[in-house]
Amino acid sequence: MSKGFGFGNLMQQAQNLQEQLAKVQEEAGSRTVQGSAGGGMVTVTVNGRLEVLDVKIDPAIASGDDPQMMADLIVGAVNQGIRAAQQQMADEMGKLTGGLKIPGLG
Repeated sequence: MSKGFGFGNLMQQAQNLQEQLAKVQEEAGSRTVQGSAGGGMVTVTVNGRLEVLDVKIDPAIASGDDPQMMADLIVGAVNQGIRAAQQQMADEMGKLTGGLKIPGLG
């Protein structure tokens, strides 16, 4: 059995990884991405915690007579923003774990 590898070492590595993951998740809240729909008529800003922080709607559709179209554009922009935030988090986690797929981490 080689020295330097043992249960204690493995537990220390797991604890270090857990601390690094917690730090990445905490930092995610300060990172933002944008999603848009309708050629930019609706733009949303989403953070790494998947919270919608801002919604911008072009006045041309806000005063329009098709509320369903505006609703569809808002949904599309929010979904695009969420996907972008999820991808950003997956990329960060991938850097941390060296591409190792860990269940529950994306």
